[in-house]
Amino acid sequence: MKFGVIIIGDEILSGKRADKHLSKAIELLGARGLPLAYAHYVGDDPERITATLAAAFASGDTVFSFGGIGATPDDHTRQCAAKALGKSLALSETARALIVERMQDVAREQGAAFEPDQPDNVHRLQMGMFPAGSAIIPNPYNKIPGFSHPGTGQGAVHFVPGFPVMAWPMVEWVLDTHCSAWFQTDAWREQSVIVFGAMESLLTPLMEQLEQQHPVKVFSLPSVDHPQYGKHIELGVKGRPQDLPAAYAQMLEGLRKLEMPLGPELVR
Repeated sequence: MKFGVIIIGDEILSGKRADKHLSKAIELLGARGLPLAYAHYVGDDPERITATLAAAFASGDTVFSFGGIGATPDDHTRQCAAKALGKSLALSETARALIVERMQDVAREQGAAFEPDQPDNVHRLQMGMFPAGSAIIPNPYNKIPGFSHPGTGQGAVHFVPGFPVMAWPMVEWVLDTHCSAWFQTDAWREQSVIVFGAMESLLTPLMEQLEQQHPVKVFSLPSVDHPQYGKHIELGVKGRPQDLPAAYAQMLEGLRKLEMPLGPELVR
């Protein structure tokens, strides 16, 4: 299973809001031994959102979509999901009950009577309109649910709000409730070393050799202004713990043959 994220909203692309979801998604997945395969940023353009969601549903991947599931005119995600699936929007009775419960809570907190037929309360029920066949995602913050809909194969797209305080616990719930079969705790590691004074072109043959001879991925992260190491390259291997020692030992031997000055070794 591959995991992806879609982050929706003009406020992200305009710089009015700084995205926090990508780093948190990497953290939540990583804690369960799962790598993030890709991330897409999309503005509030219904046509582009629909195309992005259609690709997500067809991918067979598990995808988390952040933002745009409210009921204001600039929230398009629910409608675009339905269009991408070729389905109609329908009011989820479970979502309806939760939204009504939330409205009752707010009225009680304000010391007011709950009036379900008020236009604003009727409008809030739009937040429970999901593509037919969707399941809800519980929201522990204010009870207004998100939703999930299956895609191709074992994949699904899971829709959560843009607010981190709501979205992140909802993503955790999805992972722990629906994705535990794919958890790979302790199944992925990185081991690297700081290399001073090297050019990536000089290291490329060694990197290619390592990937040809070992079931690992090799990475090279150059830096020109690191506050501690200055100009350097972090060269490393990543993969299953049992595959790393031989590959890493060969990498160090290759660097010594190139007479590269080495700095600290890192393990993640």
